[in-house]
Amino acid sequence: MTTTITTSTIPALTALTTDLDAAVRDADPGTPRVDAVGAALAPYLGDPRLLTPEQCVGDPARYRQHLLHVADDGAFSLVALVWLPGQTTPIHDHLSWCVVGVHAGEEHEERYRRVGDLLVPDGEDVAAAGSVTGLLPPGDIHRVTNTAPTTTISLHVYGVDVRRHGSSIRRRYDLPIA
Repeated sequence: MTTTITTSTIPALTALTTDLDAAVRDADPGTPRVDAVGAALAPYLGDPRLLTPEQCVGDPARYRQHLLHVADDGAFSLVALVWLPGQTTPIHDHLSWCVVGVHAGEEHEERYRRVGDLLVPDGEDVAAAGSVTGLLPPGDIHRVTNTAPTTTISLHVYGVDVRRHGSSIRRRYDLPIA
């Protein structure tokens, strides 16, 4: 995964980060916060004014992360992930809560639960443009793949300062799948 860091004066992005900031600070932790952030993110998905053309460019080697915003106090980060066809994540979990909105294209998510030294499949979904999903650790083990024939762009809001960690991924899982 490659990362680009962006500071922006794009009005739509400024409006989104303002709405996300209010949602993060006004909602109680856990599910209420994830729901509030999802509700704040949803109206911006698909807005062609949200990202610059450079922020829509993928990397032929792996999915690409564009860091769009980090709250001054590190309370949350907003990133755009650009996926070329066939690109995938490792099976992983997260450092914090996460809200994902599909901006363009679609993502295929495979969820797992750990049982001893095995990963057991625990569901899958295909998220189309405009859909929003929330994740709360623990129990957020998954793999995401762009199975579409076109580029997919998703917006991810993490309850962590991605600048400090480089990513929201806590662990990668190389366990056998049952």
